[in-house]
Amino acid sequence: MNFRKTILAASLSACAGAAMAADKVPTLGDVLKASDIAINGYIDTSYTYLSGSGTFTSGTADRVYDRERRSFNLHTVDLSVGYQPASGFGGFAQVDLGSDAMVSASAGTSSTDDVDVQEAYLQYASGKFTIIGGKFATTAGAEVIESPSNLNFSRSILFGYAIPFTHTGLRATYAASDALKFFGGVNNGWDVVKESASGDGGTDKTLELGVSASPTKALSLAAGIHRGEEPGNVAGQNGMRSLLDLVATFAVSDALSFTLNYDRAEQDKALVGGDKAKWSGIAGYVNYKLSDTWRVAFRTESFDDKNGFRTGVTQKWKESTLTLANTPSKNVELRAEVRRDSSDKSSFNEPGNATNKKNQQSAALEAIYKF
Repeated sequence: MNFRKTILAASLSACAGAAMAADKVPTLGDVLKASDIAINGYIDTSYTYLSGSGTFTSGTADRVYDRERRSFNLHTVDLSVGYQPASGFGGFAQVDLGSDAMVSASAGTSSTDDVDVQEAYLQYASGKFTIIGGKFATTAGAEVIESPSNLNFSRSILFGYAIPFTHTGLRATYAASDALKFFGGVNNGWDVVKESASGDGGTDKTLELGVSASPTKALSLAAGIHRGEEPGNVAGQNGMRSLLDLVATFAVSDALSFTLNYDRAEQDKALVGGDKAKWSGIAGYVNYKLSDTWRVAFRTESFDDKNGFRTGVTQKWKESTLTLANTPSKNVELRAEVRRDSSDKSSFNEPGNATNKKNQQSAALEAIYKF
């Protein structure tokens, strides 16, 4: 009832203002903003060129979202709605439409259409504690699903192959101060919206614990652990999976920043014969603001798939990416990118060639509109 009263009061206030000023007519956005309801989103489109097929010899994709060889692409039309007060109940929902939705869709939802509920959760806040329940993004990694929040167009190897995208469960956060926060939670595991579709028996849960800190204005640190049983390569063979994720960002100035991301994971009984699988990687980022409207970003990383559990090939995979971005207005960002991937194995498929290659080149143009 209080929520309805808030909306009604905001509507009456906006209408009263409109009556006093004939040139000011309240829009739905005005009413929602006055009610602390946030609606926003973005449209992400691109043209991508890959020298290879976009897959490894195992058949696993060697890209996250930019999988088309030579194509114009509609990656995402993202829409989010949230009412998240500092105290009391609230909620948040985010829907993605486009080709990216099929990639990050969780087990238990369709991965064959262009629609995915990326996040949807109920929230309760009281003092320094916040609790959410539902589906939410992982805390792991330096990159996120939302393209505008990343430095580069293409996603990192670590984002796609070292960590999960989302979880479904409960998460509690304790803000000890503005500079120090702790979180902990329990969920269905890696990218599982309902346990019956997880393939691990439908009962196992994953625990997550983490901390984020900003000891100085220029430095931010984050560490997280995820641990729980996940399915392996053999049906019905589950094993304990553990992930350690570390992220550090240092802003040298308003124009220059550095980020470092390290991930290490292992899973018991993941391989045929019941052997353990291990994977690890490290990624470094540099972002430099050339002017108010131009910036350049560089990323380089290395991923060691020691047993081929994540990519289907036992390999050491590296990539380096250079992105030039322009923001002609506050709502638009244009990006141009070149990238080179390489492996210590001939794991990249290349159409038209009898032999596979140890490397792949790519280029892309991206346009983002935020609203």
